[in-house]
Amino acid sequence: MRTLVKDLLDYRFLIPLVLLLGFAPFYPQPHIVEKMRMLMAGTLKKPIDIFDLFWHAWPFALLAYRVFRDIRN
Repeated sequence: MRTLVKDLLDYRFLIPLVLLLGFAPFYPQPHIVEKMRMLMAGTLKKPIDIFDLFWHAWPFALLAYRVFRDIRN
């Protein structure tokens, strides 16, 4: 199990995941940017928008976890 988690948190997996899922769709603007703007403006109210924010943000959270884990070690 530890090997599977280590493989999933490898930078070769995380960076493409962030670039593809985190920033998708690329045109007209990434959903993560749109949802963050909605969050800052206070207009993020629909459940689908909240789900979309979490869906596009989880790759960033995994990458941040990996970076902080590497810095700590």
